[in-house]
Amino acid sequence: MFGFFLELVFRSIKLDKKLYREVKTFSEVSIYFAAIIMILDGVAGAIATNNFYKTSLSLSALTAILTWFFWAVLIFTIGAKIFPDKDTKATFKKILIAVGIAHAPGLLRFIALTPDLVMPIIFLTQFWIFASLIISTKEVLNFKSNIKAFGNSLFVFFNISDSICFFCDE
Repeated sequence: MFGFFLELVFRSIKLDKKLYREVKTFSEVSIYFAAIIMILDGVAGAIATNNFYKTSLSLSALTAILTWFFWAVLIFTIGAKIFPDKDTKATFKKILIAVGIAHAPGLLRFIALTPDLVMPIIFLTQFWIFASLIISTKEVLNFKSNIKAFGNSLFVFFNISDSICFFCDE
């Protein structure tokens, strides 16, 4: 079981597009693994940024879970319902699992142990997660075009950024 979890994490970090085509990736246990990845991603981000901004680990984990659902809802709505390709037949659960697994590069934030490494690692892992989300979106939704997957992910990213900034202090 733990070996399968590590396989999902490492293949996601390697940006392995075949990961999202395999049936075993979307097995019953995968939803729990995706949730664990999201929680650990939130905790890793909180620990990494703790030098600059004090935040609760539990609040970061909760925020990661809420963001996970928000990403999945938007990708499902936009990619599977509003602008699907003719071969798009993805369920919400499959997209939820794919989005969770695609956040595995965020676990690398645990290596940001010194203040000098925090910003470069967060910047790098954020782009890495975005690349992983584009790959997972393309594969799960059976998009023929990389541009369509990129546009879908970018649109979702800006909607999430706007939602998060809604709660920011002016």
